[in-house]
Amino acid sequence: MWSFASLTAALALTTTVIATPIDHRKGFSVKQVQRKVFAKNGPKTIVKTLRKYGKPVPAHILKAAELGPSDDIFATLAGNGSAPAVPADAYDSLYLSPVTIGSTNPKTVNLDFDTGSGDLWVFSSLQASTQLEGHDYYKVDASKQIPGASWDISYADGSGAAGKVYADKVVVGGVTATSQAVEAATSVSSAFASDTDTDGLLGLSFSDLNTVRPTRQKTFFDNVRDALPSPLFAVTLKYHAAGTYDFGFLDSTKYTGKITYTDVDTSQGWWQFSFSGYTVGTAAEKKTSINGIADTGTTLLYLPTAVVKAYYAKVSGATNSNTYGGYVFSCSTTPPDFSLTLNGVKLRVPGKYINYSPVQTGSSTCFGGIQTNDGLGFSIFGDLFLKSKYVVHEQGETPRIGFADQPGL
Repeated sequence: MWSFASLTAALALTTTVIATPIDHRKGFSVKQVQRKVFAKNGPKTIVKTLRKYGKPVPAHILKAAELGPSDDIFATLAGNGSAPAVPADAYDSLYLSPVTIGSTNPKTVNLDFDTGSGDLWVFSSLQASTQLEGHDYYKVDASKQIPGASWDISYADGSGAAGKVYADKVVVGGVTATSQAVEAATSVSSAFASDTDTDGLLGLSFSDLNTVRPTRQKTFFDNVRDALPSPLFAVTLKYHAAGTYDFGFLDSTKYTGKITYTDVDTSQGWWQFSFSGYTVGTAAEKKTSINGIADTGTTLLYLPTAVVKAYYAKVSGATNSNTYGGYVFSCSTTPPDFSLTLNGVKLRVPGKYINYSPVQTGSSTCFGGIQTNDGLGFSIFGDLFLKSKYVVHEQGETPRIGFADQPGL
């Protein structure tokens, strides 16, 4: 999935946005919808993660991404658009969330809800028609433009996007922000335009990560937060199924046991915190601090090299492959479970989640869902970890994040 985030803040936040009243008794929920089935490509997810965080992509990982499965290969295999029955874990579904944008010409687009970004970015009518083929897009209203405001995201490989900013109506789950900052693209690179299933993203980080200049803007959640019964949203991503985002309330049917909380460091705009240790399978826990960020816009679980080495030492035949751009192992191997410790509670990821995908179509070698954070400088607790949990993001006086197991884990 695309994700666009900035590692540097612009200027002070000044824009105030008004939201319509919300039913304080219950908050609201947004269900993801399936957009397509695709062939998973492990190295490609690493490329996207490094680009998202402004890091250079090593040549061997770029090459490995080219070796892996592509949507073109999938289309050839699928033929009529239905997913092949086996191998099941070679394929996954892209799930996005519907958002309606615009007061004059409202349009529903499908966005990636991304806790690692502070932008609401979308394809728009400002782009050339060739870039809009296959996309739903925001139809801009010139009267809503924020004078002088712009955004521009670019990567070392030449890909990127840029545009203007509008203060317009945005509806999520039936709740309206009447003057939300909408970053409307004027141009995007071919790599972005060709992904016709994603029309942009809705950032759910802290507003400090917003990339609008000269004055950064508030996220949608920051604009509606005070009208919610509780200043929180809870994320339930699913393994091979659509998930939900609950705003303003906790849904006790989506988790078991108690929610384990920890305070977050908001100084850089992320949902940043530390685990105190890890466990491989049924072995003894290893005490070590693992600092990182929770990010729904990142697919894999990126951890310190020593932790990753310790994990794959328990996976028969696993190697760190230069050819395939990361740790791989036999697809017939069942990897051990992996747990991260938070306030004395072990948060487990089932081993089957860690077998991410075959490295090539029909290959018996699989790419691992846990990879090193080399080149990033911090750990990222991405979807591979989050899909086993009910994750509470609370922006009270002391912001905190909480985790509980999903039922049946």
